[in-house]
Amino acid sequence: MDKVKVSLILTSYNCRENIGRTLQSIEAQDYPAIEIVIVDGLSTDGTIDIIKQFERSTKHECRWVSEKDKGIYDAMNKGLSLSTGEIVAFFNDLFLRADAVSLMVQAIVDGNCDGAHADLIYATEDKVKRYWKMGNGKIQKGWMPGHPTLYLKREVYDKYGCYDINYKCSADYEFMVRMLKDEKLRLAYVPVTLVRMYYGGTSTGSAGSYLVSLQEGHKALKTNGIKLAWWIDLRRTFKVFGQFLRAGKYGGKINGNRA
Repeated sequence: MDKVKVSLILTSYNCRENIGRTLQSIEAQDYPAIEIVIVDGLSTDGTIDIIKQFERSTKHECRWVSEKDKGIYDAMNKGLSLSTGEIVAFFNDLFLRADAVSLMVQAIVDGNCDGAHADLIYATEDKVKRYWKMGNGKIQKGWMPGHPTLYLKREVYDKYGCYDINYKCSADYEFMVRMLKDEKLRLAYVPVTLVRMYYGGTSTGSAGSYLVSLQEGHKALKTNGIKLAWWIDLRRTFKVFGQFLRAGKYGGKINGNRA
């Protein structure tokens, strides 16, 4: 029986060092049916050279484009349209285990679910800053799966659409609110820390960026007709603070399968 194909979609712009590490992290995965789709925004720092070198050597399927875009969420939408996998995930970080993709696919298939999510950490080279261990829950309680760990069947995107490029840093949150608000989807939870995010990204780099994220998150709730949006914002903020407080309790590896 053929394995379910998984599309891992990467977006890049002048990130030569990080994309090389991310690609090697994907290369170390033991799942045999991975398609890598890279959407680059006309990088000028050597990122393209890294992509070309990886394309020649990888054991996985790989396709990429480099062209002007309207921001990260436009690039993500392009990647989605270029991908062909039955399961889709967006990934720009580092796997902490070589069986991460295998575990996610197994959870979806065995549970006959629409998707799956797991735990993650935000870390610098030597220190965990946030430990995202959310389990399952409801939007109304400030819960949300970690997007870098979210694997979804393609039909979910066919039904709920793509990412809204009018958001600066929270289109992923808006998409998840849009997708989960009716509580019709079945998401499996894999209680394992599978992803290390590069600390200091679009929505985590500073207090200012978090404020923008919170404002856009409020907009996402209101746009999708979720009641008591401010109360949800507050509960979500407490959960984020909890991630910082929980960071010291993380006892695993920080850099996983780095080459």
